[in-house]
Amino acid sequence: MSHSLQHNRRLFLGALGAGLFTTRGAFAEQLLASPALTEGPFYPDQLPLDRDNDLIIINDSLTPAVGEITHLTGKILDASGKPLKDALVEIWQCDANAVYLHTADSGPKKDQQDKNFQGYGAFTTGSTGEYRFRTIKPVPYPGRPSPHIHVKVSQKGRELVTTQLFIRDHAGNLQDGVFLGLRDILDRELVVSDFEPMKNSKMGELACEWDVVIGRTPDEREFERS
Repeated sequence: MSHSLQHNRRLFLGALGAGLFTTRGAFAEQLLASPALTEGPFYPDQLPLDRDNDLIIINDSLTPAVGEITHLTGKILDASGKPLKDALVEIWQCDANAVYLHTADSGPKKDQQDKNFQGYGAFTTGSTGEYRFRTIKPVPYPGRPSPHIHVKVSQKGRELVTTQLFIRDHAGNLQDGVFLGLRDILDRELVVSDFEPMKNSKMGELACEWDVVIGRTPDEREFERS
């Protein structure tokens, strides 16, 4: 989905939320904020030496990770649609064998772990708020039937949101406790995106565009009410 289409979808959802959901009523934002979701137990307990935005290749290795290569791009925006500069975007996910870069998971599963998958990456946005990663299409694992990528956004050392990205219309979404924890259909829409074949890719790569919108803090909302 293009940025313009995704932006318009958020505006439409925002208007729908303002009209139909009283919890968002008078203070509905132009763009609905990305809902916060659990960090989970497998944020890396030891960050890798290679922490760049290419999770497919570690350092100078010639062997790529196993999985469907995916170019994940998007923007970090505030509620008014303004891009956030110097926002640190972190992602982490399990490898194609369903193993996380965390000793509690990779320790017991060391024979399964794809040693060529970085498992974690970081990117700092510029003036346009854009981020980009090369990773793999997420896969399910025992206990989480919905494939997902964990995402954390910080700025100046302050965590702004931790959330998760899911594959739109994946059958596992409606069996996944975290996804189902989002009771509001609007929130569910904001954490899914399409993983589509990348144009002109001879390697069968995928592309996924997904914006993260940072909502107002409780203090900011209280100031608006005063």
